[in-house]
Amino acid sequence: MNLNDANLLSPAEEGMTPDFTPWPVTVATYNIHSAIGMDGRFVPDRVGEVLEEMHADIIALQEVPLGGSDWPDVLEVLQMATGYNAVEGPTHCNPQRRFGNAVLSRYPIIATRNINLAFGRCEPRGALDADIDCHGHPLRVVATHLGLRPGERRAQIRTLLHAFGTNQMAMILMGDINEWLTWGRPLRMLHRHFEEAPAPATFPAPWPVFALDRIWISPRRRLVHVDVHATPLARTASDHLPLIARIDG
Repeated sequence: MNLNDANLLSPAEEGMTPDFTPWPVTVATYNIHSAIGMDGRFVPDRVGEVLEEMHADIIALQEVPLGGSDWPDVLEVLQMATGYNAVEGPTHCNPQRRFGNAVLSRYPIIATRNINLAFGRCEPRGALDADIDCHGHPLRVVATHLGLRPGERRAQIRTLLHAFGTNQMAMILMGDINEWLTWGRPLRMLHRHFEEAPAPATFPAPWPVFALDRIWISPRRRLVHVDVHATPLARTASDHLPLIARIDG
């Protein structure tokens, strides 16, 4: 399960005509907390069961153990549980531990890129930028996990917005944004770019108060419904609840 070559041609370079009709699709974002649940137990299979409950077509994952001499490859477990295509975006990478973001997709993943969001001496962060062939049309999905400090998040969002450029594909940004102030500058920057989207609370999982996990889509008019997946299993499997969005034409 190797990360796709970041130098692969984009759909436009491959001769695909940009088209804003990869719909309908259901997407989700889920911080799995290293597959350590609210009971303190490391149970990757339990996270896999939550993914199966959700029935999402494309899932952005954060805090995913990706293997190494001291760590299991949880993404491999989740790929086997869903049968989906999987791609990884490590933010920590050494022989002992690989850890970071991932995307699972029912549809083919055409190309991927890693966006470096490292900021000073803070914990390394990044975004996994994937082009997905959805119903025969290109869909750009960016999965990310931003930092804990306000200045760090502002810098990371500026980096993301610069990377988006003049995007011609339908696009979804989702992940753990770590922003709990609805009037904070990081959210305002993203709302200006994508338009505001519903954001129910996802953290902490047993009694969610904070809307840390977010999904934005361009074009915004395609977003039909956003909801939290709050089953008993999901309330135990991680400290975050998954956030699900249904997108249609």
